[in-house]
Amino acid sequence: MQSKFTEQDTEQFYDEEDDTYRTFWDPEGSLHWGYFDDKTGDDFLTASRHLNEIMLARSGIDASSVVLDLGCGNGNTTTWLAEQKSCHVTGVDLSGVRVSRAIEAAAKLPQEVASRLTFKKASATELPFEDDSFSHVWSQATIYHVHDKEAALAEAYRVLRPGGTLVLDDLTKPNERVSPESQKHVYDRLLFDTPFSFEGYQVGLKAQRFVIVEAEDLSSHLRKSYQKLGEMAKAATDKGLGDFSALVEAYRYMVAAIETGDLGWALYVCRK
Repeated sequence: MQSKFTEQDTEQFYDEEDDTYRTFWDPEGSLHWGYFDDKTGDDFLTASRHLNEIMLARSGIDASSVVLDLGCGNGNTTTWLAEQKSCHVTGVDLSGVRVSRAIEAAAKLPQEVASRLTFKKASATELPFEDDSFSHVWSQATIYHVHDKEAALAEAYRVLRPGGTLVLDDLTKPNERVSPESQKHVYDRLLFDTPFSFEGYQVGLKAQRFVIVEAEDLSSHLRKSYQKLGEMAKAATDKGLGDFSALVEAYRYMVAAIETGDLGWALYVCRK
């Protein structure tokens, strides 16, 4: 499925919005959703870190791993992986602004960590790496934005070593046809569309020859994430940090779309 939106649209969106999201979402620039349980309570940033922990535990990444962080953003998780497991991690992202910020942040790290980090601006559909380059591909909240998702999954397969692991979370579309409200306030606002339901994503992964090890529907956690983000955006507005009222309203539509099955979220662990 080819999206009506282009990579240039997505690049511009995130180049322009990074500072906005840092104001109320995460000052450090980490932009992904949270996995809520008894350990996290209702705290969004704790839940976001918990998602990292869950994905890391399921990935099998260790000190010998060579990891590609596909859609690395500002490099927060890329750096965290290198720190947690003393492994080599390469981060790629379409946003030149975010890649530049990741490089700047890495330059301030201890050399022992910085020496194991690399950042590149690149498209997920045309990765600048040889076949079989990585033991793991890690991707958070990224592939839904890629204009050709099948090509991105094919590239992930190509750059993985035989027996390598792909661990990713991504948005899904449970309903093939969504409401006009969801189309306008969710899909068009975030410049994406997807052919994949929770089950359809697994079909797409298998079509690229991946073997699915785990699949978990995280839609309830996405709903909670946008409820908390709406509260955080409103609090930032009330404190005079900016006018985020449009995002508060947008996040209400996100919650509604999840409740009606117009939007979902899932986690997959696959082997090559």
